[in-house]
Amino acid sequence: MTKKNYLIPLASLLASLLALQSCTSADPLDQRNIGSIMEKVAIWQLAHPRHTANDWTNGAFYAGVYAAAETTKSGRLRDALFALGDSVKWRPYRRWYHADDIAICQTFIDLYRTEKRPEMIRATIDTIDKHLALPYPVKDVEVIKWWWCDALFMGPAALVKLGVTLGDDRYLKGNDTLFRECYDLLYDKEERLFARDLNYVIKGDVNDRREANGKKIFWSRGNGWVMGGLTRILKELPADYPARPFYEQLFKDMAARVLSIRQSDGLWRASLLDPDSYPGGETSGSSFFCYALAWGINAGLLDKATYLPAVQTTWAALYNCVNAEGRLGWAQPVGADPRKNFNADSYENYASGAFLLAGSEVMKLPAKL
Repeated sequence: MTKKNYLIPLASLLASLLALQSCTSADPLDQRNIGSIMEKVAIWQLAHPRHTANDWTNGAFYAGVYAAAETTKSGRLRDALFALGDSVKWRPYRRWYHADDIAICQTFIDLYRTEKRPEMIRATIDTIDKHLALPYPVKDVEVIKWWWCDALFMGPAALVKLGVTLGDDRYLKGNDTLFRECYDLLYDKEERLFARDLNYVIKGDVNDRREANGKKIFWSRGNGWVMGGLTRILKELPADYPARPFYEQLFKDMAARVLSIRQSDGLWRASLLDPDSYPGGETSGSSFFCYALAWGINAGLLDKATYLPAVQTTWAALYNCVNAEGRLGWAQPVGADPRKNFNADSYENYASGAFLLAGSEVMKLPAKL
């Protein structure tokens, strides 16, 4: 049987982009416009790659492309997903022990579910088995495997998706163990937010470092990673799974806290508790929050009357951060803490991925209360 060629020539991508230059109207909540701008952003980002195809940034981006392809039924986006898998031979990135490098496995598993070709998932199984079985290889230092909050987007969904797909709860239980270790290290129960990593845990006190206003440092995208990861876990876990109530309660607690610190323009600042020091909305963190809150409404975990108006305002603000070409701006570059070095021209593929995830859930929301 002749193997289908899923590779998309750049000229074809650019032609598709030009065809998507304008939406059908100015209303960002119109379902046709949501679908159009999702495809527009995805096509633009595919035509402007920035990082290695199967690294963590693309783990987030292609998670969004998959969600957009499902929501919009776009054949060109589906083809782009298979082009990714074929181009890297369905292999995760370099480090078996690092959650970042298995993030791309989420998309491999989703695609495997549609076609069931063994080569699509074989390397994922091998890598995740090793990830669970062996310790994090740091010489003379004892460290938990997921010691930074971003890991809670990268790793958990890969493990849970694999366990559900294979019918093997070892992967679900493995995720429970690793997630709890990270939660115990980084979650501030008083603030209901996650510190970024173990560098913020000083003498047993979580996040003792401070912003200019004296508040603890909580990074927008870092907490966005966590809420996006929780969303992807909860979308997979069986309703009767024993640990599900823990994830649901954490999701609800963080959702309420995140809603309370959203800014008047609908977006969050790079530093969640010191917005005055970081003027201007940041789209990667804001997109992940929008994704999580919209999914929470759709899943019945969050009160529609409380959260729907906020999500609609946030989506409209994000929509307006997309330029005429399809580039989502105002994205903080790769980093590990709040920063100010971004503007309307700043873009990153993980921000585009988060935007696509958000759109895939906003599109399902009721138009009114």
